Amino acid sequence: MTPQPSVLRARHILVVDDDTQLREQVAAYLVEHGYQVHAAADAREMDEVLSSAPIDLVVLDLMLPGEDGLSICRRLSADSGPAIIMVSAMGEEIDRVLGLELGADDYLAKPCSPRELLARVRAVFRRLEEVRGGAPRKGKAYQFQGFVVDALRRQLRAPNGTTILLTSGEFSLLSAFLDHPQRILSRDQLLDIARGQDADVFDRAVDVQISRLRRKLHACSDGEIIRTIRGAGYMFDVAVSRP
Repeated sequence: MTPQPSVLRARHILVVDDDTQLREQVAAYLVEHGYQVHAAADAREMDEVLSSAPIDLVVLDLMLPGEDGLSICRRLSADSGPAIIMVSAMGEEIDRVLGLELGADDYLAKPCSPRELLARVRAVFRRLEEVRGGAPRKGKAYQFQGFVVDALRRQLRAPNGTTILLTSGEFSLLSAFLDHPQRILSRDQLLDIARGQDADVFDRAVDVQISRLRRKLHACSDGEIIRTIRGAGYMFDVAVSRP
């Protein structure tokens, strides 16, 4: 019997929004573009879906009845859950920064066009492809200050051998630094290298994610690894080797 070719599983997206009309419109648009879409009006319904379906990404409204979007984002990130795109009518920078600080992969202010949301979804999934076994960047492994990075598996191990959990955005920034050690990189350069031109991420997101990455590295190391160069950008200020 001739073996059947493997079939790639369709990406599963969960849209969490208490606005029924908007939720249905977003779900229908994503279905048209090939995604398997689930919907929930609040945290309780979201948890029910997460317990029964292999969700890859959650499109999460900030303002929800009961448990709000920021609390949900914190909870999902702590559990190493699916990727998160947060959307909200509250478009202030502090809300965007807080959402990213809690682990969201991207943030969109309402009202946003379905095409823009689709572009962000595709950008997040491209990064997930790298996390889940895509091609490594310029080599399979890096070492610095006792840390070991497996670029193929997208894993960072501390000098004591423990695995440090990074979001896809944090790992993309780390990879950019590892490919350009001891060089000053501006925010624009980091955006181009780590996320790509089509991600349309505001500059402040780089500061937030670098701050998180710096804290995770510093917790396992005494020295300063990522330096802020005032008025210029950032520098990964340690030697990097590729064994």
